[in-house]
This record gives sequence, structure tokens and C-alpha cells, in this order.
Amino acid sequence: MRFIFLALILSLISDAPAQLREPPATFTIARLKYSGGGDWYNGPTEIPNLLAFVRKETPIRTATEEAQVEIMDENLFAYPVLYLTGHGNIQFTEDEVRRLRTYLEHGGFLLANDDYGLDKAFRREIKRVFPDKQLVELPPSFGIFQTPFRFPGGLPKIHEHDGKRPQAFGIFHGARLVVFYNYESDIGDGWDDPNVHKDLPEKREAALKMGTNIIVWALTH
Repeated sequence: MRFIFLALILSLISDAPAQLREPPATFTIARLKYSGGGDWYNGPTEIPNLLAFVRKETPIRTATEEAQVEIMDENLFAYPVLYLTGHGNIQFTEDEVRRLRTYLEHGGFLLANDDYGLDKAFRREIKRVFPDKQLVELPPSFGIFQTPFRFPGGLPKIHEHDGKRPQAFGIFHGARLVVFYNYESDIGDGWDDPNVHKDLPEKREAALKMGTNIIVWALTH
């Protein structure tokens, strides 16, 4: 399945061969709809604002709106990047567990945002997807913090939550990062419209830049 994602990625970069750009293709992030009671739909301005920033700052041609997808949807594999957020519970079925693992092992990427109250449920469910793997902390030296924007200290702190330090965790399939989980940072809320959380401009900029780094990494590694 990896070749499907690679073909899509090439078609999104402006300097790709002309034959790959017709008809025009645009990249979007697919918000993951899940069961269990959590508000998977939280932050409707987050993804459109991040897509606009990615479009402005990189050669990637993006859509203006998010997609929404469930794990069992037949078009799941059309989306190279899934976004999971919310404040409450997550519950995957056994079929969803198997299919999400297949998606991630065959070229997909999951960006999970710790929107306060998500942590316990996310860790439980991702362990069901990868019982043989661990969430490992990504150090500031990891490449995702280096390009196109540099974060010498690693993941930026956007919202206080419990006042703990922000941590970036990942799951690898072989050498490829397939899950990025930002904990005690909440970069997703930093993508929202300015009037939603009233974040300082520098906080919003840091969140958007970090989000761009994640997207670029997901599409090129």
C-alpha cells in the first residue's frame, strides 16, 4: 500500500513531474471519528488553519477543509495522515484495532493530540493496536523538530493542562515513525482561531510550525 501514499505525496509537491499533477491533487488531514463518548469533533477550526499554514509555508498543495473518516471506512487508505483528538474516552472494536494497525504498517500516519483528558484512553487503545511496541519519547534532536522549522528544545508547550513538561512520543514500524503523540502540549488547540483560546500570537505560531513539521515529516519519511 505504501506506493499509493507515495504517488499521492508526489502529486502534492509543486515541483513534481507535470504528469503527476493532472488532475490537480490536494492534501488534507483526515480527522478520525471514534466511539467511546469522546468528542472526536472538538476544535473545528484546527485543521483548516493548519492546512492554510502548510499551504503558505511549504510547497504542499492543501485542501481548505478537513476530511472525516472512520477506521472501517473503505476510503481510509486514501488519507496519508489521520488526526485524533478530544477530551474523553476512545474505544476501538477488535476489527478497528486490526485495520488501524494495517493502515499504519502500510504507509499511514497517526497524529494524536492530547486535548486534556485524552491521555489514559489513548494510551490504552494504542496499546491494543500495537501490543508489541512501546510509545517512546522523541528527543529534541529527532528530525521532526528540525525541519522546516527548528525547535531546539523539542515539543513546544502551548497549554498548561497539569503543568507538566510537554513530551512527544512515537511508535515506530521498523525505522518509520507511524504514530506521533503530543502530550501536555496541546498543539491542536494552538491551531484554533485566535478568539477560541486567546493564545498569544507566538504560541499559535509555534503550534502551527510544529504541526507543519509533523505533516512534512509524515509525507516524506
